[in-house]
Formats: sequence, structure tokens, C-alpha cells
Amino acid sequence: MLNIALPKGRLGETVYAMFARAGFECPAVLENSRKLIFDNEAADVRYFWVKPSDVAIYVERGAADIGVAGKDILLEYQPEVYELLDLNIGKCRMAVAAPEGFQDNINRTLRVATKFSRIARDYYTGIGRDIDIIHLNGSIEIAPIVGLSDVIVDIVETGKTLRENHLQVIEEVVPISARLIANKSGFKFKTEQIERLCRELRKEITA
Repeated sequence: MLNIALPKGRLGETVYAMFARAGFECPAVLENSRKLIFDNEAADVRYFWVKPSDVAIYVERGAADIGVAGKDILLEYQPEVYELLDLNIGKCRMAVAAPEGFQDNINRTLRVATKFSRIARDYYTGIGRDIDIIHLNGSIEIAPIVGLSDVIVDIVETGKTLRENHLQVIEEVVPISARLIANKSGFKFKTEQIERLCRELRKEITA
């Protein structure tokens, strides 16, 4: 049986619909219940819902053979998994944002608030900018408003939250989208199933 970790929420529902159209359906997933694990023995597939940021852990540790995780998670935590396919959904961007009218003073260390510390550090190392990382777990937009940081590094979708807090994108770091990932050992034992799924998903993506 192919074990698949799906991210809870709208993204996971979209992903499941793609998988179902690719021939890996499990009707029980669509039932209105509190169940988290769903089997379809006829299709040799088992789905389970997990927190989006935890998908890569389930796959890396072998509890799931495959899963769908955002590129932001893969860049930040660098799990030991195979990245098989860009599903071209859940698209957004990782960006640097700052208060309107911000001017960077390169003569002092830049204070950067983010929950993506590795991504921020790698980005600023790449451009040779000295920074002080302030790791936060939520409400990142507040940090520059109250003087905790100069800028933030965060995921931007529509930019509405930034605008409402008088912030603006000043630099784009990397585009983000949902990726199909696989456990390295699981891929060796279930290569045929996983590759068939990839072939069918590619048809979905290009359709």
C-alpha cells in the first residue's frame, strides 16, 4: 500500500483531487468525519491528513512514502527526501518586506524578523549583507512596526496583510509552490507506483 501524507486544509483538498484524477482515489477522504487516516485497498493507497509543516517529517522518517510540502518547508528544514515534482499549485513567494519608505543603512547590521531563519540567512549571505536574525513564530508583520526589526522575510500571497500594515515588498527571495516529495527508501521499494503517479500528475499539470 502506498502511504500518502496530505497537508490539511484547502491545499490538501486540491492535491487529493489531483491524485484522485490520476487514478489514486480514496472516496472516504471526502467524507465529513474526524478521521485522519483513509484506506482504499482496491487502489493500494492510504491517505492521512497532517499539519502542512509536518508532511516532510512524516516522509523523511518513512511514516509516509510520499507527500506534498511547500518549497518553503523544503528550503528551511532541508529534509532528506526526494523532490519529485512541482505541482504548480499553492503558488506564492518568499520575500523581504519593510515599512513604506524604508532605506537600508549598509553601515550597520540589518535586523531581520522571520520564522524562516535558514532561508533568510542563506539569502543575505548570498548578497553579502550582515544581518541579525530575530526568529519569530507568528505575526511577523508587527516586528518592524514596533521597532523590533528593520525588515521581515516571510511568505507573501496577495500582499494584502502587508499593505494593511503599511509594509511593502522590497526584494523577492524565491518563488514557492507545492512539491511532491518521496521517502528515499520507500521510493526504491515502490518505484513503479510512484512513477505512475508522477506520470499522471504531469498530465494534470500540463492540461
